[in-house]
Amino acid sequence: MAIPILNVVNFLILFPFIMAIIIGCLKKASVLRSAVIIIGGFTIMISAIYVAVSVLRSGDTSQFVFLQHTELPDKFVIAGEIFLMGLVCFLSIKYKKYYAIIFSLVGTIPVLWMDLTGRAVEGNMHLRIDTFAAVMYLIVGIVGILICIYASGYMKDYHHHHTDVQDRSNYFLALMFVFLGAMFGLISSDNLGWIYFFWEITSVCSFLMIGYTRTQEAVDNSFRALWMNLLGGCGFAAGLLYCSLNPELGFSNLSQVTQTGASELVIVPVTLFAFAALTKSAQFPFSRWLLGAMVAPTPSSALLHSATMVKIGVYMLIRVSPVMYGTLTGVMITVIGGFTFFAASLLAITVSDGKKVLAYSTISNLGLITACAGTGTTEGVWAAIMLVLFHAVSKSLLFQTVGDIENCMGSRDIEDMHGLIIKLPRLAFIMIIGICGMFMAPFGMLVSKWAALKSFVDSGSVWLVLFLVFGSGSTLFYWAKWLGKICAVIHQSFELDDITPRSEMISIFPLTTMIVVMCFAFPWMSGHMVQPILDEAFHTNIPDVIGTGDSIVMMIMVAMIFMIPIGSRFLSIGKNSKMTMSYVAGVNAGDDRHYIDSFGKERALYMSNWYMIDYFGEKKLLRPCIYVSTVLVAVMLIIVVGGAF
Repeated sequence: MAIPILNVVNFLILFPFIMAIIIGCLKKASVLRSAVIIIGGFTIMISAIYVAVSVLRSGDTSQFVFLQHTELPDKFVIAGEIFLMGLVCFLSIKYKKYYAIIFSLVGTIPVLWMDLTGRAVEGNMHLRIDTFAAVMYLIVGIVGILICIYASGYMKDYHHHHTDVQDRSNYFLALMFVFLGAMFGLISSDNLGWIYFFWEITSVCSFLMIGYTRTQEAVDNSFRALWMNLLGGCGFAAGLLYCSLNPELGFSNLSQVTQTGASELVIVPVTLFAFAALTKSAQFPFSRWLLGAMVAPTPSSALLHSATMVKIGVYMLIRVSPVMYGTLTGVMITVIGGFTFFAASLLAITVSDGKKVLAYSTISNLGLITACAGTGTTEGVWAAIMLVLFHAVSKSLLFQTVGDIENCMGSRDIEDMHGLIIKLPRLAFIMIIGICGMFMAPFGMLVSKWAALKSFVDSGSVWLVLFLVFGSGSTLFYWAKWLGKICAVIHQSFELDDITPRSEMISIFPLTTMIVVMCFAFPWMSGHMVQPILDEAFHTNIPDVIGTGDSIVMMIMVAMIFMIPIGSRFLSIGKNSKMTMSYVAGVNAGDDRHYIDSFGKERALYMSNWYMIDYFGEKKLLRPCIYVSTVLVAVMLIIVVGGAF
């Protein structure tokens, strides 16, 4: 007998909060706590897959609309908003960061006033599970849970290496499950008030996770993340109030906004929602909060970058994308996204900290997703969704692997990863797959860029095409540099002890497998997951973005690429190989690890990447990028929102 979908959805929203309470009570790292996380995590994962498969197989998502009368849940939402506002005010006063209080009050009080005075529009369904929500269920339920399982083992090693940090791992792990519960609530909700509530939970959770170590740097970075996201929350609250209180609209649901079309009235709240999305997805000028999030333990970065925080922003942009087609808002969002994609990819070239490269890569790729959503075309939305899928899996794997490399080597600097293929072969092989998944054929990130290019060409914007071309070139540069460092082999390199615990491999191996499987499943994913989203978003049957012929060519390409290393291995069997010393300008000391300098002294051989800091390092490029993007955002808000009053 089939379990009612509504019951499972309610379970997915509430159970992570219950898990958080249980984990919070288990203060010491133990077998019991790990077992609770693994068993509870897989229960959530199976439930999320059940909902997603049920929706994807149904062919008619109109039946998955629930909860018209929600008096009791509404009271919990109001109480939750008051609690979040009080928590932000308390911590802001404690750490003397008073500006966060202003944004919290400005965003929350008007929404509370509307709810408590009965001015909120009622009578519409509060939950809606369509195909896009089902796809997001898979991302949150699979990738998010695997990160939580990874974190249960990682935090023990983290505190072993960081003895100066108070062990509050139960608090950290509990926050991760609160995050997942808020994500399930947000993607399940159609009611704008509920979306706003879960939106604010994610803002506060990210703030608390970034400040985990309680160092001055962590506190400063966490409050930067808080005020930037609360600023976006103010924009969302303004859009919510405009939809509800404007007598010509009277909307309370997001689906009503997206189904109305690009009228002059609707484009105002859409612009405000888009502004909120820019802050969540860390687009310029709001990117610094995500860069500062690196101070938190690695699982926090993996969760924020792949399955939760930044995905909320692009999720909202994709939702309202059809409404932005042909509007000034769409043009400005596309330009901001394209500019962020290009600028962040340049900045990624100039840093050697592995987590910082991944952070800039996230900002860059989210910029491309933002630009695709801003076009409002079918190709743009298709590319945006595929990029979201592949980015979630690849970036989660990369962050987890970098965290394990740091635990094994004591460093996450790319320069220290020279010869990683010899030092830590298992982690190096996994990382190579993750990096290839971000920029090489036949992995989906590269194929999705083809659809993005087609969308930009159809839009007639030369600037967008230039952003994509040069941004992709910069992306290739920094990933190839990192890949070269990993694969570079020094003669007689020594293997290090791989101390990665088995609990972390429970997460890493499935993610690695998923990246490879998704290459072969790309045509199926396009036809059965993404194509139905386009039909629902544009309210018509959309022709296949990837036709049958393209799918066949892609499968042949995938097979050939995987056959090359296998064939090379068989051809090399029985062949005599000759090891040749590196030339090193003729001064090799004879062991490939030293050379003779001009004074006749033996020195260690070291090869370093070129980071081009003098050309476009952070000190030269970051601040101008923030200024330019600030002007773009201000122009969008002044013209669209200001022109409505």
